[in-house]
Amino acid sequence: MQAAGFTLLARNYRCRAGELDIVARRGPLLVIAEVRLRSSALFGGAAASVGAAKRRRILRAARYLLARQPQLAALAVRFDVLASEAGSAELDWIEGAF
Repeated sequence: MQAAGFTLLARNYRCRAGELDIVARRGPLLVIAEVRLRSSALFGGAAASVGAAKRRRILRAARYLLARQPQLAALAVRFDVLASEAGSAELDWIEGAF
């Protein structure tokens, strides 16, 4: 993400509402990224492992972060997924995943 011009604001941000893997900013855009690694592509792979319950936990943690960081609350927010299979050098960056 840094190579794409993002400034990393937090890694593994933990709060009572949950955890955010990566919080990064580029200009007026705040990206909250979920990082998923799976040992194989069976059962849908890494990206498919971000189900409805996980999305709800991420949204709840993001609301918590934005409520406590008013300077971030004014930014446009996008939720991305960074997915990879073990043993692969390829990273699938899904922008606006949900």
